[in-house]
Amino acid sequence: MFKIESARLLMKPFSFDDVDFIIQLLNEESFIKNITDKNVHTIADAQQYLRSGPMASYATFGFGLTLVTLKACGTPIGMCGLLKRDELPYADLGYALLPQFWGKGYAYEAAKAVLIYELSKHGLEKVLAVVSPTNINSNKLLVKLGFERIDSLELYGKLNNQYAFTLDG
Repeated sequence: MFKIESARLLMKPFSFDDVDFIIQLLNEESFIKNITDKNVHTIADAQQYLRSGPMASYATFGFGLTLVTLKACGTPIGMCGLLKRDELPYADLGYALLPQFWGKGYAYEAAKAVLIYELSKHGLEKVLAVVSPTNINSNKLLVKLGFERIDSLELYGKLNNQYAFTLDG
C-alpha cells in the first residue's frame, strides 16, 4: 500500500479500522456545511462509505482520499486526496480536517504532498478542486497551492467555485 509523507504528516489509504474516525469527521458541522451531509452515522454506514468511496477509488484509479495523521503520534486529523467524480472531467483535490487542527498549516502540507505524489505517480497534468464560495479559508488555500479559479459549478445541490491546477502553470 502507498504512503504519502510530509514533514509533519502521514497520508495512507483508509481501512475499516478507521470507521470511528470517519463517523466523527463526516458529522462535523463544518464538514456538513462546507461539503455535504454524507449521512454516515453508524459503523455500517462508515464501512459502506469507505467501501464505495475511497477503497473503490483506490481499486479503480489508483488514488483516492487518504487518512491524514500526525506523523509524531499517529493521531488522525482528517482526510486528503484525489477523487474522480463522474461530474468532473479531471480528478479533483478533496480535503477535510477536524476543526481543532485548522490554522496550523496541515491542510496546505497534506494537499501539497498529495499533489506532488499523485501528479507524478499517475502522470496527471491537470487537477480540479471544488469549494463552497463561503469557505473562505479553503478558497485561499487553493490559491496558495497554485490553483486558479476557472468557473462556478453546481455539485451536491450547491453552487461551488471550481479551480484548476495545471503543471504548466
